[in-house]
Amino acid sequence: MREIILEARHIHKQFHDPVTVQVLTDINFTITKGEFVSVIGKSGCGKSTLLYILSTMDTDYQGELLIDRELMTGKSDAELAHIRNAKIGFVFQFHYLLNEFSVLRNVMLPGLKLNKYREQEVEHRAMERLKMLGIDHLAQKMAYRISGGEKQRVAIARALINDPYIIMGDEPTGNLDKRNSELVFDIFKELAETHQQTLLIVTHDQSFAQNTGRIIEMEDGRIIRH
Repeated sequence: MREIILEARHIHKQFHDPVTVQVLTDINFTITKGEFVSVIGKSGCGKSTLLYILSTMDTDYQGELLIDRELMTGKSDAELAHIRNAKIGFVFQFHYLLNEFSVLRNVMLPGLKLNKYREQEVEHRAMERLKMLGIDHLAQKMAYRISGGEKQRVAIARALINDPYIIMGDEPTGNLDKRNSELVFDIFKELAETHQQTLLIVTHDQSFAQNTGRIIEMEDGRIIRH
């Protein structure tokens, strides 16, 4: 039996603005260690809303969410913030790098925040992640001085710094050209296959999704295949 990393049980979500709209209906699935899973569906089908719940950033839902077999539902904001930093790596459509810092420092920040290792060790770990992604030569460059494709690779290195149980991505190739999209895809694939990293990626990109290990397809707030 493969280790279960994430489990959604009967998740329902409504928006109340001002009328009540059902956004997610009875979402159930599990993701096991080392799986590379994509979530697809038309705009407005609930993909990003679901990702916000699964990443513990939205706690206003019915049902249960488990990460690493631990129930997230009902935890305090402080507890969830710690779990997010320790167990989840994020890669968004926009890299959210801090321009005033070097590439190396950007990758180190979540590690420093976690406060699990001394600064020297965090720096060493950050360099290891940059090497793994082939961008260690950029370590001392300021974040604003590198290309878009490089920025997204730095964002992936940052997501990996705390050895997350799962990496969650929201359209991580949405802003990249074809070559850089393929590069990011190849990095994700290698992370899953070589490093047993678990990945859950929301994407509009059909060719990206087709090549992942498994597709969760959504329509009108429901899962129609997984």
